[in-house]
Amino acid sequence: MATIEWRSPASEMAVQQFDNAAAKLNLDSNLAGRLRRPDRAMIVSVPTRMDDGRVNVFTGYRVQHNDVLGPFKGGIRYHPAVNLGEVSALAMWMTWKCSLVGLPLGGGKGGIACDPADLSRHELQSMTRRFTAEIINFIGPEVDVPAPDMGTNEQVMAWIMDTYSQHKGHAVPEIVTGKPIAIGGTLGRREATGRGVVYTIMETAKHLGIDLLQCTAAVQGFGNVGSVVVKELANIGVNVIAVSDRTGGFFDAKGLPVAKLLEVADKNHSLEGCPYGEKISNAALLELKCDILVPAALEMQITKENAPRLQCRILAEGANGPTTPEADAILREKDIFLIPDILANAGGVVVSYFEWVQDLQNFFWTEEEVNKKLRDILVKAFHEVLNMSQKHKVEMRLAALMIGIDRVARAMLWRGLYA
Repeated sequence: MATIEWRSPASEMAVQQFDNAAAKLNLDSNLAGRLRRPDRAMIVSVPTRMDDGRVNVFTGYRVQHNDVLGPFKGGIRYHPAVNLGEVSALAMWMTWKCSLVGLPLGGGKGGIACDPADLSRHELQSMTRRFTAEIINFIGPEVDVPAPDMGTNEQVMAWIMDTYSQHKGHAVPEIVTGKPIAIGGTLGRREATGRGVVYTIMETAKHLGIDLLQCTAAVQGFGNVGSVVVKELANIGVNVIAVSDRTGGFFDAKGLPVAKLLEVADKNHSLEGCPYGEKISNAALLELKCDILVPAALEMQITKENAPRLQCRILAEGANGPTTPEADAILREKDIFLIPDILANAGGVVVSYFEWVQDLQNFFWTEEEVNKKLRDILVKAFHEVLNMSQKHKVEMRLAALMIGIDRVARAMLWRGLYA
């Protein structure tokens, strides 16, 4: 990703993180050179007929970083800020994430530069189906398996599955994960990422000797991840004092009524107009005094500018790449316990893996089985990262990256270079 095509703040951050871990691992320079850039990157035009009759040409991306451990796996994001550099960074992080939690999958990511809130259902479906057709020769159940991400959901996955299946002439539910239950989705998938964040918070609290019943939390982002984090934290007795989404945030030092917040978001599709608590900005939420802070929105929210003002004890990264490397150094000095993104938010890809496996074998599990398997995997991964951190005296992010990168590198050495 050193060439101009990949250059973006997110891709540069992902490569910097990789280089730090590679140096600590004394990684072979030839391997490092291969892992700094993706195996394949696609930029596609997505012409879409809008409701007023005009044709709008959107730009779509699919980046496949590394598949040495198994098929590429990663979400599809619909957001105005989507670009090649961001998608490349997200694909790289997916490679390390899958490796860290022991999945036989590689890292991929995709997206379309658009604002889904501005599109009608018909426009959204047309754009999704054309995008699927544009990348159809590069995805497949044994090749690359997309999933939902920011701005997409189970309906978008259903359209992708149907488009792919129509081209193949038969139903292929295993082409995507995060689908509706009715067409091969798995129980527990929608809640998996947020639920996984809370599982890692619970393990952290045990490690630090913290009573969660006495803890306060602030959550930035109230989409699929953030809203589930808020609900699950409240269920285990944590007092949620602040939440926010793209329209702004709300704060009450005594605690917010979580059930009512969820009702507002469900009704309005955002927190806008929420009557509970004092209105605050997304930036202000990050600096509130709280025990647990969960950034669950966009990348690069915690920087060298605001990191000195963070007042949390535990920082659990529900989003991908919310903390810059410069901020990481400041957080270490402040003794904030970091649960890095590739560990904290890995629940989504873990349960996506479960869904893919269930579709392949046409045998489905109960939600209780899904949640137990998810928790077992994340607890194991948490303690592997913690042990690596303590053994090598490095922060949790570097420890997690070292584990994930080392496993991929070892697999590459075994497989060799086809040239």
